[in-house]
Amino acid sequence: MKVQETNLPGVLVLQPTRHGDERGFFSEVWSSRTMADAGLNYDFVQDNLSLSAEVGTLRGLHFQSPPFAQAKLVQCLQGCLHDVVVDIRKGSPTYGQNFAIDLTFENGQQLLVPAGFLHGFVTREPNTIISYKVDNFYSRECDGAV
Repeated sequence: MKVQETNLPGVLVLQPTRHGDERGFFSEVWSSRTMADAGLNYDFVQDNLSLSAEVGTLRGLHFQSPPFAQAKLVQCLQGCLHDVVVDIRKGSPTYGQNFAIDLTFENGQQLLVPAGFLHGFVTREPNTIISYKVDNFYSRECDGAV
């Protein structure tokens, strides 16, 4: 697993290793042990799956406020999405700044989004499927969007 920092502290691009041969590949996309070795200690409690049928489908920018703030680990299982995060942590030196990346099945990259960030994406291909882990449960009362 390769871990790449971004311009926003805590927002990371993860590149799981793919072990391939003529049949395809195998990849360990999440391991708490591997992540702990990299200093990342998240207790993900839920996996979410989203299908967007049309190109240009916009989802977000979403957040959950405390006590149900969420960190997310986002990956694209099919298609392509342009993923964006914005720092909304008051007092943060990067408050209001953003980071964006294209996630595809082909590039296999994942985006780790800590709590305190807006998150959203727009699809660039039809039938884009996104999977994401969260470290806190959904709360309608703490749900917000911009």
